[in-house]
Amino acid sequence: MFYWWLKNGLLGPLFATVFRPQIEGVEHIPADGPAIIVCNHLSFVDSVFLPLAVPRRMSYLAKSDYFTGKGVRGALVRWFFTASGQLPIDRAGGKASEASLNTGLQVLAEGRILGLYPEGTRSPDGRLYRGRTGVARMVLEAHVPVIPVAVTGTDEVMPLGKRLPRVKKVTVRFGEPLNFSRFEGMEGDRFVLRSITDEIMYRINQLSGQEYVDVYASTVRQGSAAS
Repeated sequence: MFYWWLKNGLLGPLFATVFRPQIEGVEHIPADGPAIIVCNHLSFVDSVFLPLAVPRRMSYLAKSDYFTGKGVRGALVRWFFTASGQLPIDRAGGKASEASLNTGLQVLAEGRILGLYPEGTRSPDGRLYRGRTGVARMVLEAHVPVIPVAVTGTDEVMPLGKRLPRVKKVTVRFGEPLNFSRFEGMEGDRFVLRSITDEIMYRINQLSGQEYVDVYASTVRQGSAAS
């Protein structure tokens, strides 16, 4: 109930009036049943614009840092992520990655829509980066359709390092569902997982028009921080 109020009674009308986002291809989202929405990641506000564009309730796997902030800002961020149905995950790898997978599978088992960022983190420069194969493993284990989507313009609304949004044009573009049933039972094959992930990133790239870089975004961000 609170999610409905947040989306339809507060944020939805506000963002529709102020930003007037352009939404395309929403007919590709199934009316019911589980599905995975995979999206590029340019800005913190991607997690606002995308759920508002989806006509059904969706949940995100969000990094646990968003739920542990201090002070008033930390409390507000924690409130928003909890209220909007986003679930904290630890991205440290190993057992933490397994727990994230299980959390996502539970969302899908309940017939809901799960949102994932295959890049794993926000793009440091607006380009599209290599996808993490965890998304492919989840796709194969859940046996659900995958809807690629590209959000553009959000890096202008709220660039990395900025605290307040600016009014800029935003487009949310959904593509046709992808079906990977031909790889059923092959979730242990790392070459299959990479192939699926690369196809997902290719479809997102077609929708976004971003320049593609075949390295992980986290590697670039770590390199920038160290220099």
